[in-house]
Amino acid sequence: MWMYQWIVWNNFKKMNEYRTQSLFLNTISFGSRMNCILFDDEKRQSLLPLTYTRPLAELRVGILTIREKWEKHLNTPCSHLTAEYLQKKFPLVPSDDNLLINAGVLPNPELVTQILSLQPNTKLMKEGVVVAIRSKGKTLLEGMNYHSIETVSSVVTVAPMRRLEYAWDIFSFNGEEMSLDFSMLTKGRKSGTLSSTNRVIRPENIFVEEGARVECSILNASEGIIYIGKNAEVMEGAMIRGPFALMEGAQVKMGTRIYGPTTIGPYSRVGGEISHSMIQGFSNKAHDGFLGNSVVGEWCNLGADTNNSNLKNNYSQVKVWNYQEERFVNSKLQFVGLIMGDHSKCSINTMFNTGTVVGVSANIFGTGFPPKFIPSFSWGGSDGFATYRIEEAIEVAQRVYERRKIEFDKRDEAIMQYLFENTTKYRAW
Repeated sequence: MWMYQWIVWNNFKKMNEYRTQSLFLNTISFGSRMNCILFDDEKRQSLLPLTYTRPLAELRVGILTIREKWEKHLNTPCSHLTAEYLQKKFPLVPSDDNLLINAGVLPNPELVTQILSLQPNTKLMKEGVVVAIRSKGKTLLEGMNYHSIETVSSVVTVAPMRRLEYAWDIFSFNGEEMSLDFSMLTKGRKSGTLSSTNRVIRPENIFVEEGARVECSILNASEGIIYIGKNAEVMEGAMIRGPFALMEGAQVKMGTRIYGPTTIGPYSRVGGEISHSMIQGFSNKAHDGFLGNSVVGEWCNLGADTNNSNLKNNYSQVKVWNYQEERFVNSKLQFVGLIMGDHSKCSINTMFNTGTVVGVSANIFGTGFPPKFIPSFSWGGSDGFATYRIEEAIEVAQRVYERRKIEFDKRDEAIMQYLFENTTKYRAW
């Protein structure tokens, strides 16, 4: 435990040193023309269904999304170079001098310093992976593909690098990323005050943002940080063991039990028992039931007493459906639960087997275990599936957005239409 704390503190010190250095490098190398673009590479396919509806860098790992991490490290906005059907909602913003960064790579001080040091028309490599490219001129616009960018030289980095390659990496990396994000977000700031009705262990590892409410709960930060976001709420009787992050406007309901590392994304509601999981945002698991070693997208709803298995009875490694290879692959992990894409929902008493993958806008109901791979726009359960009509899927999405006072606009509708048409091959009932 002391070694873990020393590593986190050492990274925190390096980060402070880096931030001063990075501002200096920005001024020298880029001046006012610095432009950051996060590009999706081939690993985007392995992160489906989560990347069906967003660029890779919009995935949340730790407290922040990957884009938010890079923006804070570089002190500049970042745009996306992603799949063409997503580009209207997530527009590319090129300039004459572009710094392109692999969207699956998670920043650290050493890596950021080397990226900022790149000379024009040079790429940074690590173990055959393109980490970053500094590109001068308008070649970026030709086909909107980072492979088309001409580079005249390569630099191989020896800096440590953590990269998202599979959906289960999100909950695997979550604890360490949470600690790094926590240090960056809370540096030089004072936490809000926790009510005396709570039982708190290691309060120095807890940060409460403005407007957050926590009453009559147990917060144990002895094994990792606890971050309570702006206007978030932890209701009475909740028991939380860090590392844990509750994002803006999210809610932990009465009597909930949460084991870290777990992140509950913005405006989500959770109850029951949750362990080692990530809810990206705007999703509900508001009732009893277990969610473990799982990643749930946005706009999802898990009905009362929904449970997932995260461990096989024979304790063997879990195989998970992979879209890139179009087969089940060995995760090399003993614990993998549910991977669920955006807009999917399940009814009360739904049971998910170990390593189940659910696509976008699926509706699951009925008794028994449904298949371990449920395609997008599926309607049914263990007794069989039919296709969920796109008109109905869009209508439900519009209603769900309206409840949060968000507009489901033409860009969102076009993405849903595209996905419906391009996932047909998986729905061979």
